[in-house]
Amino acid sequence: MGMAVPALSQRLPGRLGNFGGLGRGGGGGGGDSLKFEHRDPFSDSVSIRFKYLDSVRSFTFDSSLIDYYIKIPLKSEYIYLGNNGTAVKPLIFTPLTKPGWDPGFHAYDAYAFNIENTRFYNTTRPFTELDYQIGSGSEQFINVVHTQNVKPNWNFAFQFRMINVPGFFKSQNTNHSNLRFNTNYQSPNKRYNIYLITLRNSLQSAENGGIKNDSFMTDKTGVYYDRFNIPINIASQASYSRDFFNTTLKTGNKYTNFNLLIRQQYDFGKKDSLVTDSSVIKLFYPRFRLEHTLQYNTYKFLFQDVAPDTAFYIKNYKLYGSPVPPLAPADIKDTLQFSNTWSEIINDFSVYQFPDIKNQQQFLKVGASIQNLAVLWNDSVRDRPLNIFLHGEYRNRTKNKKWDIEAYGQFYAAGFNAGDYNAYISLQRLISNKVGSLQVGFQNSNRTPSYLMRNATGFPVVTPPGGTDKENITQLFGTLQLPLLKAELGAHYYLIGNYTYFKNFYEAEQQSGVFNILQVRGSKDFRISNHWHWYLDIVLQQKAGNSPVNIPLLYTRNRLVFQGRFFKNLNIATGLDSRYYTAYTPDNYSPVTGQFFPQDSIKFSNLPDIAAFVHFRIRSFSAFVRLENLNTIDFNGFTFTNNNFAAPLYPYQGLLFKVGIFWNFVN
Repeated sequence: MGMAVPALSQRLPGRLGNFGGLGRGGGGGGGDSLKFEHRDPFSDSVSIRFKYLDSVRSFTFDSSLIDYYIKIPLKSEYIYLGNNGTAVKPLIFTPLTKPGWDPGFHAYDAYAFNIENTRFYNTTRPFTELDYQIGSGSEQFINVVHTQNVKPNWNFAFQFRMINVPGFFKSQNTNHSNLRFNTNYQSPNKRYNIYLITLRNSLQSAENGGIKNDSFMTDKTGVYYDRFNIPINIASQASYSRDFFNTTLKTGNKYTNFNLLIRQQYDFGKKDSLVTDSSVIKLFYPRFRLEHTLQYNTYKFLFQDVAPDTAFYIKNYKLYGSPVPPLAPADIKDTLQFSNTWSEIINDFSVYQFPDIKNQQQFLKVGASIQNLAVLWNDSVRDRPLNIFLHGEYRNRTKNKKWDIEAYGQFYAAGFNAGDYNAYISLQRLISNKVGSLQVGFQNSNRTPSYLMRNATGFPVVTPPGGTDKENITQLFGTLQLPLLKAELGAHYYLIGNYTYFKNFYEAEQQSGVFNILQVRGSKDFRISNHWHWYLDIVLQQKAGNSPVNIPLLYTRNRLVFQGRFFKNLNIATGLDSRYYTAYTPDNYSPVTGQFFPQDSIKFSNLPDIAAFVHFRIRSFSAFVRLENLNTIDFNGFTFTNNNFAAPLYPYQGLLFKVGIFWNFVN
């Protein structure tokens, strides 16, 4: 968040970043790159296409029945603190490589709409998708999408999403809402284009600091068998309800942001026409393009506790006395609150040049941006950072579609983040339609650590006493796609210097040395029989050097699925979905700052997470039934109390039952 829209290549370095690609069907795709597609009988046939803001290619919906996670914000490789909507962290190491200003709050990014994932549709008929899910503990998920073309050259889209979960433990309820409207218009002569995106995210999650002791989880018949009665570390003095209509935040985080983007383009080029038997279709090939993008964004980050436990905050945040501004015990008997609010304005001017007017997927783009920022807390403006940065981009997908080149660069020439830069290049070659394609790439990012880790913000954070240097992250990656084998293989190598992180609940630290991490990834569809498939995703990752990063050596997801089309219109996929990762020391979590931080005293050896599912579709109607966390069963008493843990003192739920429907309407 908080910068000019990056190139799609910057957002997706290495196509194996999203697991389960082979089991999701041939629909959507996420990368603006060469990609093999095998026909999936479970994909929807609605011919509606869309593009992303910085993509020149069109995509179709991925309506596969095989992968439940394409429908929800949570992904299979995330850990989350207890239930849907709580803070998340990936099990697969993924460093932040974005240069320039960054506020430093990312625990809830997975649940937010953003500029980069906004879809611009093109459809000849109005299209609506309604998603509704309900689960144990009154968990609810609602998603509504509507798009239609007002005219052939003018489309608009609207999306609303809500996640509401009361939770199984005290002070664990979440209430997220997302709203987005976007439209794009092209003039009849095809020279002028305008894009508009406006979105708002309200992400609200209660915090409990974890349970008091994991020994409470062994109670199978007593008062703590009802997990709502287990003592928690913070917010224990407040009164709580399991009513999902009660969305008042008492103790926890509320992050809200508003984003407005207006992009205008004017093209100079060559007119042409296509003559058919019945009509003349006017064409226009751009040779040169002028572009202006205006962004206005606001971000507010809030933590509050209406009935704070004085001892907890003194112990973990040193709120009484040095090193942070002192708060006497009397000051934190009532509501404890930390917050800051950011505003941001970005003006970007860019020019494009198309060397071959008949190939619009080859272009050179250069531009410059001015970014004005302001941060406010305690009702006064505390800082007004300014940045001026330059950027350039080259893309070329050759006419024979065998070579795909993406190169992107960004450099902060002056201002608060002067000297930051990001350089990215990717080359992809289609070897053959049978063999597949090979992609290799390089990325180097030099970035100022997040603002929260190096500047006063109104939150109780102690920054490194000697200041911070710029983080430097180098990444090498490669992906081999093998359609005949229905497999993908990939590798990522990271070399990281001056890594900045939180070393405890409130102190930021910078690693002075250099360390590296190697990841090897694989994904394959094993066809066992006519209807049985085994979908395998696996990642091996190993760190070297003195590193504060905690990651499991092995992560794997396995789906054993019976799938097929029956009775002409019935598509069905049923089976088991599991994930497993080897024992490791997971990060702890700071509820006040919303940060995960390394610890080395507690090691987890979780059982595999196992879910059973039945997914089916009849024409445009899809539904699913899922039983999740089957691994929590304890046969001594036949209870589902053998919970896995996401972080120290943060257990997952027991058995979950979920039902959902997805309905598409084409008017």
